Amino acid sequence: MRVKRILKGIVKWTLRLLLLALLVGFLVGFIAYWRSTNDCDRKTGAPANPMKAIVHCEYGGPEVLTLEDVEKPVPADNQVLVRVRAASLNPLDLTVRGPWLVRPILGMRKPKDIRLGVDYAGTVEAVGKNVTQFKPGDDVFGGTKGALADYVCVLPDRAVTLKPANMTFEQAAAVPVAAITALQALRDKGKIKAGQKVLVNGASGGVGTFAVQIAKSFGTEVTGVCSTRISTWSGRSAQIT
Repeated sequence: MRVKRILKGIVKWTLRLLLLALLVGFLVGFIAYWRSTNDCDRKTGAPANPMKAIVHCEYGGPEVLTLEDVEKPVPADNQVLVRVRAASLNPLDLTVRGPWLVRPILGMRKPKDIRLGVDYAGTVEAVGKNVTQFKPGDDVFGGTKGALADYVCVLPDRAVTLKPANMTFEQAAAVPVAAITALQALRDKGKIKAGQKVLVNGASGGVGTFAVQIAKSFGTEVTGVCSTRISTWSGRSAQIT
């Protein structure tokens, strides 16, 4: 009987602790939800040095996207200022819809980061005094936050490189995220070698098309398969004028 009473007591206190944890979690989530905000709530006037950029102050569909004047970035001593000539879209940009599973990271009620886009291609307009890898006039491409804009500031040693002369800006802008994903999967994780057989599932998608080419360049025998439905996101690139 004594053991039974002890077990009942343990169960009772466990349930109480779980209920308390749920209550605290709900209160924390509720406070975090209503406190989450972004720069849209702190606008103080027109930018002193404006540029155009795609922003979204709320979660939702295409209707929440607006083209607005924002402050043009100024490169730090270790940064490169790039005039964006083309930018591409990735499934990553669908975070504008604000899936609930990732809202603790993106912002519970409103997006913390109101800028969209990662992949870009453009021309270097200015460089910081410590930058030696690039110079004004260089055509480059790479990845950074807020690429759907007239200008971006990037670090010269992170995901930016010279654009090949035989590639258009639109072609170059469609490369970074998809191609790097395929390269890391095949070379770094898969450790493919010449003579091996490689199956690329989803070969018609953005990552898949690069995976086929990269695997072939390693000297492997490549087989690509895909569904009959063509992805609407594959290689999407938009020119910014």
